[in-house]
Amino acid sequence: MLVDRGLAAALEELAGRAAIPTTLDVVAPRVDPGLETAVSFVVTEALTNAAKHSGAAQAQVRVRQEGPWLTAEVRDDGVGGARVGAGTGLLGLAQRVEGVGGRLVVDSPEGGPTVIRAEVPCIS
Repeated sequence: MLVDRGLAAALEELAGRAAIPTTLDVVAPRVDPGLETAVSFVVTEALTNAAKHSGAAQAQVRVRQEGPWLTAEVRDDGVGGARVGAGTGLLGLAQRVEGVGGRLVVDSPEGGPTVIRAEVPCIS
């Protein structure tokens, strides 16, 4: 679906199948398929982690083009405490985003919420 219909359609399907209720807000142009794949992977894994580890009751996904960046933000209302480090899935996400020239920011104070933000360079 990602290749044929783009990131917005793929994320819509993903949100509909998520283990926790997920709202979606995507306003972004089609970009390089490799970038869309990286962003889709981050959103998929962030929602999976929220459902498995955070105790979250809900999540929100927001995707936008902000200047030369495609940004994807996943926010959950769980307990927080997520960290990027050796042995964590978040390290793998960070490496994947860095592999396409971007960065991953994790803000997850104890008590929540957790916000995972991927920023990848794009040209519309």
